[in-house]
Amino acid sequence: MSLTKRIKNLILGGSRDPQAPGIFHKLSLIAFFAWIGLGADGLSSSCYGPQEAFLALGSHTFLSIFVALGTVITIFVISASYSQIVELFPSGGGGYLVASKLISPTVGMVSGCALLIDYVLTITVSIAAGADAVFSFLPIEWHSYRLAFAVGIVLVLMILNMRGIKESVVVLTPIFVTFLVTHIFIIGYAFWRHSSNLGELATATKGDLNNTITSLGIWGTIFLVLKAYSMGAGTFTGIEAVSNGVPVLREPKVKTAKHTMRYMAISLSFVVLGLMFSYLLFKIVPQSGKTLNAILFEAVTVDWGKFGYIFVLVALISEATLLFVAAQTGFIDGPRVLANMANDRWFPNRFSALSDRLVNQNGILIMGGLALFLMVLTNGSVKFLVVLYSINVFLTFCLSQTGMVRHWWQLRSQFKGWLKKILINGTGLILSAFILVSMVVMKFNEGGWITLFITGALIILAILIKRHYYQTTKLLHRLNNLVTVAESAEDARLNPEINLNLEHKFDPKAKTAVLLISGFNGIGLHTLFGVIRLFGGIFKNFVFVQIGVVDAGNFKGKDEVGRVETEGKNDISRYIKFMNKQGFYAEGFFDVGTDVVEEVSNIAPKVVARFPNAVFFGGQLIFPHDSFVVRMLHNYTVFAMQKRLYRQGIPFVILPIRV
Repeated sequence: MSLTKRIKNLILGGSRDPQAPGIFHKLSLIAFFAWIGLGADGLSSSCYGPQEAFLALGSHTFLSIFVALGTVITIFVISASYSQIVELFPSGGGGYLVASKLISPTVGMVSGCALLIDYVLTITVSIAAGADAVFSFLPIEWHSYRLAFAVGIVLVLMILNMRGIKESVVVLTPIFVTFLVTHIFIIGYAFWRHSSNLGELATATKGDLNNTITSLGIWGTIFLVLKAYSMGAGTFTGIEAVSNGVPVLREPKVKTAKHTMRYMAISLSFVVLGLMFSYLLFKIVPQSGKTLNAILFEAVTVDWGKFGYIFVLVALISEATLLFVAAQTGFIDGPRVLANMANDRWFPNRFSALSDRLVNQNGILIMGGLALFLMVLTNGSVKFLVVLYSINVFLTFCLSQTGMVRHWWQLRSQFKGWLKKILINGTGLILSAFILVSMVVMKFNEGGWITLFITGALIILAILIKRHYYQTTKLLHRLNNLVTVAESAEDARLNPEINLNLEHKFDPKAKTAVLLISGFNGIGLHTLFGVIRLFGGIFKNFVFVQIGVVDAGNFKGKDEVGRVETEGKNDISRYIKFMNKQGFYAEGFFDVGTDVVEEVSNIAPKVVARFPNAVFFGGQLIFPHDSFVVRMLHNYTVFAMQKRLYRQGIPFVILPIRV
C-alpha cells in the first residue's frame, strides 16, 4: 500500500464493499442516532428561537404563553405533515422529490435549490453561533481566533462525515445527550420550584392580555403575537431533515423515520415550551452580552453554590457545542439533495458519486467548501448570517405541502381517508405560507434579498445545466439507433469473410479486444463497431468489461444494488450473444463498485492473464465545442483508466465518438 493510501485510510478509514453482507445495517442509523444526526438542527434552535420570540413582545412578556402554544402546535402540525410525506415516499421524500413528483420537475428543482442554500447556511450559522458561544467563556484577548476556530470545526466535521455518517453521529452523541439532560432538568426544576405560582401566572397573563388590548387594540394585539411567532420561526428549521434523510435510516425505514420525527417533535416542543414558561416564572429580563437561557440558568441555580456554577457552565457549553452537532443536518441532507438533483441532470453527474467509504464525498466537500467561503466572507457574523437563514426552508415547506394537498385532492374519489390527510397538509401549508411571507417581508431590506438572489442564481445555473444535458441527449439519439440495428441484425454478419468453422472457439493466444462498456447502448456499440471497422479480422476474441456503478441514486438497499448487478450482467450477455452471431468468441467480466477506474484496474490483470494478447478499448464522446464547462458536466473517466492501465503495462486505445 502506498504512503498516500495509508494516510488516506488513517484519516478517512479503509474502503467499504457495497456488496458486503449487512453493509446497509452497519451504515444505517437507528431512530436514536437519527434523532441526534437529523434532529439536532431543530433542537438547537431552542438556543435562539424562543429568545427571539420572547424579545419581540417587548414589555408584553406574558403573551409569550400564546406564542409558545402556537409554536408547539406548529411543530406537531409540520411534523405530522412530514410523517405523511415519509409514508408516501418511503425511499426518501424530501422537499425536492415531493415537489418534483407531485407538482412538476421544475418546481422540484426550485425547492431543491432552496434546500441546498439553506443547508449551506445551516452549517455556517450553526458553527458560527457555536463558536461565538464557546468564546463567550474565554478571555477577550482570545476572540481574534474565533474565525479560525470556526473554520477548523467545519474542516473537522467534513472529515468526520467523509469517514461515514454513522461515525460522525456517534462521536457527537455525548454533546447531544448532555444538552438534553441539563435542559430537561432545569425546566423540570423551574416548574417544581414555582408549582404553587402557576395560578398567579394565569392571572398575570390574563391581565397582560387585557392591558395589551386596551393599549394596542384587538388587531394590534393579534399582530404583536403573530410578529413574535414569526420572529421565532427559526425554531421550525430542521423538521424536514428526517424526510430528506430516510435513505440513511435503519430498516424498516418508514417506521424508523416516524419514530425519529416523534422524538424530534416531543423534545423540541418540551424544550421550547419549558424555556418560555421558565422565562416568565423567573421574571427574566434581558441583560447585555447574555442570552436569555444563560440568564435563566443563573437565576435557577443562584442558591446552588459552586455546584450551580458548574451546572450552568456545563449546560451553556452543551448549548454552544450542540450548534456544532446541528451542522450535521447540512452535511447529511445537503449532499443527498445535491445527489438526487444530479441524478435528474440538474447538476453535474459527479455529485451523485459515492466514495469508497460509501458516502457522498463530493457533496460533503461542496457543502463544506461553500460554508467555509461564507464563513470567511462574513467573518462568521451570526447577526448577518441569521438574516439570510430560514427563508428558504419555508419556501420548501410551502412547495412540499402544496404538492401533498394537490395529491390528496386528486385521490379524493379513491382514498377514504383523504380529508384527514388534506387537513393536516393543508394546515401545514397555511402555517408555512404565513411564516414565509412574514420572513421575506421582515428580512428583505435587512439582507434577506441576498438569499433570494443567490437562490435565483442557483436556479438559473440548474436550468442551464439541464438544458445542456438535454441537448446532449438529442445529439446521442443517433448513437442509440445502433441498439435497434444490433437487436434486429439477428444472423446478419458484420464481416461475411469470417470462417464459420472457427466461430465460438476459444483461443487464449489469439488477439483479443477488451471493450469497456457502460451498458448495451449506442456508445458501447459505436466503440465495438469502430474496433471491427478499424482493425478488420485482427481480433478473434472479444471481452466486455462492465462496472456496475453504485451511487447515491441506487445505494438505497440490497435490492437496489442487486438490480445494478442483474442489469449489468444482462448487458454483457447481450454483447456476447451479438458477437457470437458474428462468429467471434466472446465473454465478459463484471463487478460492482463506486470507482470505475479502481475496479477496472483490478479486473485488467485477470483479463490479461487469461488473454495475454489483449488490447483494451474505450470510447470517448467528442463534443463540437470543448470547454471547461463541458469537461465538468461529462465523465472523462476513460482518460484516467488509460493512464492507470499504462502504469500496469497494459495497452489501452481510446476511440473518439463524435456527436
